[in-house]
Amino acid sequence: MSMSAKVKWDGDVRFQGTTGSGFDLTLDGELKQGPRPMELMLIGLGGCTSYDVLGILKKTRQDVVDCVAEIEAERADAVPAVFTKIHVKFVVSGRGLNEKKVERAVKLSAEQYCSASIMLEKGGVEISHSFEIVEVE
Repeated sequence: MSMSAKVKWDGDVRFQGTTGSGFDLTLDGELKQGPRPMELMLIGLGGCTSYDVLGILKKTRQDVVDCVAEIEAERADAVPAVFTKIHVKFVVSGRGLNEKKVERAVKLSAEQYCSASIMLEKGGVEISHSFEIVEVE
């Protein structure tokens, strides 16, 4: 399976990115006209692992109504300012959610399914996960 993307300079420290699937976005290094590239890496990680967690929970017939991945990261103080630690906290809302099934979904995503998490860990990033369940009516 291959993927592609294109990034074109748009002046100053701004770039226009186009995904192989046809989506456009603005990236910005410091002018606040779009997300920074490293922020997009965190969004990508959050999207990848959330996709897994929700898919696993649906297969186990959990009544999920919302799922938010809150991501905090630390970067090295030196250049290159790589990520050193990332923590992903899932806030899963639903009706009668089984804590063991949520825990298992988070663990499976982290250890077996999330390509982004596994790739970053192999690159030396310490990644941790937690979750919170919110009961809704």
